[in-house]
Amino acid sequence: EVIEQVWREKKYAGGFGGGIANIPPQAELNLPNWPSSEFRLRRERNGPLYATALPSSREVGEFMRALNRAKQTNRELHSQRCDFAIKLQVAREMKNEERIYFPHNVDFRGRAYTMHAHLNHIGSDFCRGTLKFADAKPLGENGLDWLFIQCANLYGGGADKLPLHQRVEFSKLNLEKIKKSAEDPLGPEGSWWQDADDPWQCLATCMEIIKAINSKDPAKYMCNLPVHQDGSCNGLQHYAALGRDFAGGRAVNLVPADRGADVYTGIANVLRDIVQKDIENCDYKDEESVERMKLAKLLIDQVDRKLVKQTVMTSVYGVTFVGARMQISARLKERVGFESESVRYRVAAYAAKRTLDALNDMFQNAREVMGWLTHCASVVTKVNAPVQWTTPLGLPVLQPYRNQTQKSVRTLLQTFVLRSEDEKQKVNKSKQRSAFPPNYIHSIDSTHMMMTALECSRANITFAGVHDSFWTHAGDVPVMSRILREKFIELHETPLLDNLYEELKSTYPEVAGEFLPPPEYGDLDIETVRDSAYFFS
Repeated sequence: EVIEQVWREKKYAGGFGGGIANIPPQAELNLPNWPSSEFRLRRERNGPLYATALPSSREVGEFMRALNRAKQTNRELHSQRCDFAIKLQVAREMKNEERIYFPHNVDFRGRAYTMHAHLNHIGSDFCRGTLKFADAKPLGENGLDWLFIQCANLYGGGADKLPLHQRVEFSKLNLEKIKKSAEDPLGPEGSWWQDADDPWQCLATCMEIIKAINSKDPAKYMCNLPVHQDGSCNGLQHYAALGRDFAGGRAVNLVPADRGADVYTGIANVLRDIVQKDIENCDYKDEESVERMKLAKLLIDQVDRKLVKQTVMTSVYGVTFVGARMQISARLKERVGFESESVRYRVAAYAAKRTLDALNDMFQNAREVMGWLTHCASVVTKVNAPVQWTTPLGLPVLQPYRNQTQKSVRTLLQTFVLRSEDEKQKVNKSKQRSAFPPNYIHSIDSTHMMMTALECSRANITFAGVHDSFWTHAGDVPVMSRILREKFIELHETPLLDNLYEELKSTYPEVAGEFLPPPEYGDLDIETVRDSAYFFS
């Protein structure tokens, strides 16, 4: 009802509707006016003076750039409105159904995706905020606290990084704001939820909290709001577990701690130390060292969580130096002092190299695993074969990447190129190599989700999953938390890399002697995951 009100009522977004909590505004941006100019004398490009009332070439250039930006924004808004309208219409049609189902497909790695393309729990914050479980369950002894924790997680702004008991306190301290948000979400005093990282899910949680409190006996309140348990940079969790990487495992909460570790902040701290050493240890007789010191001084005050987050996230997918440089350059472009493209490029290149160094320092065993997987793919491609393996659940995986055939088609109006892939073409060696580490990790994380889902079914608790985010009823969170930890331990107690090594040698006997054995394990005890409160939280 709140979403419908925001979308339809003309008092929002300048009298057109929308524009609140990431709902696209129905109004388009006004296009800039052609620059007006008074009659004046002007000289351009060292030419003679002349009298004109026309705008200068600089003014015309600025106008054209502003016009193109406005048109591009309007095209993007139109696309967002179409997407939102489809999702909203599906919600309207489904809202009176007793229950709806989401059939799933799995991709070639075993990752599960809903077959319905629009309204689903893998979608945007708006989609997730509108969905509830069909069956309600009592909150039980700790269910209300898990709703409080969920509210803090969804609000963000640092609240999602607090220890669990402090997240509960955060929501209790803001209980009056939660109440006003639930009772009058579009009123002047009920806008607290609109500042959340995930506003619609936060609003749904606010409403559920107030209903539970107003029921007088929250433990018996029948709640059907999904509560999430999210992995802490899950790809790196699996890498650290595969390599038994203690330092890396501690950074991604495989090891018990009083407070959840934030890997992005951890990498930022390591990067800051590296940059500081480049400043302090400068050899002024060495031009390269001096240049590095100059770049380090420009970077040192910019190092923070946001600068490195995307690079750390994509490190799981084998991000290259060029990719990391582009990511960091995009962050620097948002900051004062980096307007010069040349300066930004040089600082971003330096920052990318040092960020990858920081990752290598923190995840030494995990990076060795990634390197070994890349090596295995390189050996396989020598025989023009795609990399294939079997997941712990028995799903055969085969990477489909082959060189494309292309054919030019000429018509009276245009010439276009048709590209296609088929099994007759040679494998794309570069893609096979770069894709194997992330695809292998995806096959492992999908196995973990499937194992958790199956055990939850046997335990008679509701389960929904979005890759590394597992959902259940608030009252069942402790049970699901125990299950997902047990299944992670069970999965990684299996010698996964040794099994893969033997499978590759058996599948590709002509190059079996070229496969190096897996890297040596670190000193992480995988059993510690059982007692790590922030592993999934």
